[in-house]
Amino acid sequence: MAGPAGQAHTIDVVKLPTDRPHPLARFLLSFWAPTARSMAGWAIAAVVVNAGITVTGAAVRVTGSGLGCPTWPKCTPDSFVPVPHPEVSPINMAVEFGNRLLTFLVLAVGFACVVAAWRLVPRRRSVLLLALLQPVGIVAQALWGGLVVRTMLNPFTVGMHFLLSTGLIAASWMLYRRASEGDGPARDLVHRDLRRLGHVLVAAVFALIVAGVVVTGTGPHSGDVLASRFDLDIEDMARLHADLVYLVVGLTFALLLALRVSDAPRPARRAALALLVIELAQGVIGYTQYFLAVPAFLVGLHVLGSTLVWIATLRTVTSLRARGAPPAEARPSPAEMAATA
Repeated sequence: MAGPAGQAHTIDVVKLPTDRPHPLARFLLSFWAPTARSMAGWAIAAVVVNAGITVTGAAVRVTGSGLGCPTWPKCTPDSFVPVPHPEVSPINMAVEFGNRLLTFLVLAVGFACVVAAWRLVPRRRSVLLLALLQPVGIVAQALWGGLVVRTMLNPFTVGMHFLLSTGLIAASWMLYRRASEGDGPARDLVHRDLRRLGHVLVAAVFALIVAGVVVTGTGPHSGDVLASRFDLDIEDMARLHADLVYLVVGLTFALLLALRVSDAPRPARRAALALLVIELAQGVIGYTQYFLAVPAFLVGLHVLGSTLVWIATLRTVTSLRARGAPPAEARPSPAEMAATA
């Protein structure tokens, strides 16, 4: 007797041989056969690693390891890797060399962004140009790091090193936004005056970061006892920095209030609220470190906070406009690939 008729398999229940369930295969395909989603994922990875190396760079400074590797590109005059040196602590050498090694991770993510942008179908010029900024900026940052060492941690070169990282974070975030949206003209999601307020906020936050760099170059935690300092009054610089904090918090509160009153899209309101919370937490850290005579741990935490404020500011401003969905992929589906095999 014939048994019950079996249900015909459909494409939804049959795993095609073209599927790649293995994690390594998915990882490789994320940049070799990218989608808009995986391209955005690599951009977010670039944001994370650039922010991470910024924070670890601060750790190098507050631990006094700025000249842990006293030469560049070598760690010591006769070796690219740490070796015992009579004038350098092994711990300081390990901290500085570890930060140098992180550059290769950041560079690898940058190259992955370029490959993904180049292989994206359809290829998008704006995404590719932003992706190319990653390895170019990282190489420039590494070369500038060599200048930092060769100038014995001059506060100007150290400060520019931090600001270059700030620029790379901004480029990474814009790469993420462009990969997540279409190529049409930007469409305002809020009143144009609120967009302008957002641009003013970005400028104010950047000015705040520059002021923080000057304060750092004037105060303690230079990275090494041999490092020079800006010939400025630390109290005056700290007051200027605090004044800019008040300005940034005021602008953020005004933007958040205006977004709520105008019934702006929820993502924009949530981004502005998150920014305000991060700024207030950063302010608490800043005042605490000031009254506790600037302990090293809180300085590192403050650098982390400033990096998060910068990212949250970029997120807030870019949430005020949209360009639609990214272009549909022209890559054939697994079913089409199987049918033509």
